[in-house]
Amino acid sequence: MKILKNYLIIVCAAAFTACGTQPTTNQSEIETPVSVVELKPSAISKLINTTGSAQATYGTDISNEMSGLYQLMNNPRTGKPFKLGDQVTKGQIIIRLDDEEYVTGIAIASKKLNLEISEAEQTKQKQLYEKGGVTLSEMRNTEVSVMNARNSVATAELNLEKMNIRAPFDGVIVNLPHHTVNAKVNQGQVMVGIMAYSKMFMEVNLPESSINYIKENQPVYITHYTLPQDTLKGIISEISPAISTETRTFKGKITIDNPELKLRPGMFVKADIVVDRAEETIIIPKEVVMSSRNRKYVFIVERNTAYSRNIVTGLEDEDNIQVIEGLSENEYLVTRGYETLRDNSRVKVLN
Repeated sequence: MKILKNYLIIVCAAAFTACGTQPTTNQSEIETPVSVVELKPSAISKLINTTGSAQATYGTDISNEMSGLYQLMNNPRTGKPFKLGDQVTKGQIIIRLDDEEYVTGIAIASKKLNLEISEAEQTKQKQLYEKGGVTLSEMRNTEVSVMNARNSVATAELNLEKMNIRAPFDGVIVNLPHHTVNAKVNQGQVMVGIMAYSKMFMEVNLPESSINYIKENQPVYITHYTLPQDTLKGIISEISPAISTETRTFKGKITIDNPELKLRPGMFVKADIVVDRAEETIIIPKEVVMSSRNRKYVFIVERNTAYSRNIVTGLEDEDNIQVIEGLSENEYLVTRGYETLRDNSRVKVLN
């Protein structure tokens, strides 16, 4: 009887110990921290990228046709002598060459006086001819004299004008070789270089695969690494139909608007050619798109639960991609923490 009593005590103690080790409740499912963004319609462009050097639309180095003493003119905008980087207007005198002996030899004053005398004689001969006082031949001879006198004055003025170095168009001084004031410079030396680059162009080589996408007048976005916040606008202005057999590329020309002169001639720039565009569509970051067995999917969040959603994509740029099917406006897309998610995962939204 004592043995039976001890047995029952051991069994009860074991049962009590076993019951005490069982959990009273199940552990809650782990919540994965994620960040989300609410989907709103936006726009996206399909871009073809290329690079090249931006060039000034107009540019020239002006040499002197005559020798003379060097005189650098003052810039009316600053009141100081012209210098590199100064803007000039068409016809503005930048440099003047002085040569008193040459000017004296042209004798423009006497040529102008001779023209006045010839014109007065012509008027007199016309009046006499109308009255029958001179013959037609005599009257026509005075016309010849006037024409010769006018040509002489015009030639003298052209020769004097060669002493002035003028801007041939609106632009910026990009080259100004140093010469000592009042020092004689010989004929044929470069006096000044001017460029106009409020409008610029760049020649590019485009891949053969893009020939059916790129057309004239398509918009282009121009950027330079020193101007990351300034995107300039351009257009495709010319396209060659010929493909290079060596590089498998074709040539194109881009015209660039540069009204504030932020882009400088010779800068190496990136050009993004807009070949297609979609408005009011769902756009998501490329990096959140997952792939598995020929399907693309993302995760959306509803009531702290993440669901995988198959999507069909369309246009894409460097960072984003268009979703044609699978997502709707105002849904919440997981943008961080998606890497470890599974369908129906519990999540904790951080933002």
